[in-house]
Amino acid sequence: MDDEHRRPDGVGDLTVEALGSLSKALETTERARGHLYSFHQLTGTADLELDRTVDLLRKAGHQAWADRVETEILGRNVIPGHWTFQVVEAYERTYYQAFKDLERAAVQELADGRDHLYEAELKEARRTRDHPDHTARPDSPGTRGPAGPSA
Repeated sequence: MDDEHRRPDGVGDLTVEALGSLSKALETTERARGHLYSFHQLTGTADLELDRTVDLLRKAGHQAWADRVETEILGRNVIPGHWTFQVVEAYERTYYQAFKDLERAAVQELADGRDHLYEAELKEARRTRDHPDHTARPDSPGTRGPAGPSA
């Protein structure tokens, strides 16, 4: 294990586990954020497709339906006063950034800024010694693959 992922002196098991849990929660939030961006992009794509819908309805002689789509749905707020970009911005500002900042501060204060201590210790406990695909680090002797000397 490299020093970057070795637990600092005095950091107990529960602290390592708590920081691992906090990291896992942040990673889940990262995934949620990605879904929020998907929501943003998909909703925008749908809204732009409505231009085509309106045009086709007009060409097909359905003026009233074209007008309804254009006035009731095209460009509509997804929640009162908000388009999706505003939802994304509010999420970033009020939740996501605060979560990232808190996680970083906790790791800095409780583990000298060393990330992924829980995962690093789990890897060390689960790897098979002397197996070329279970080496401790990418630059360990005998490592196979693009990162190691056998590549």
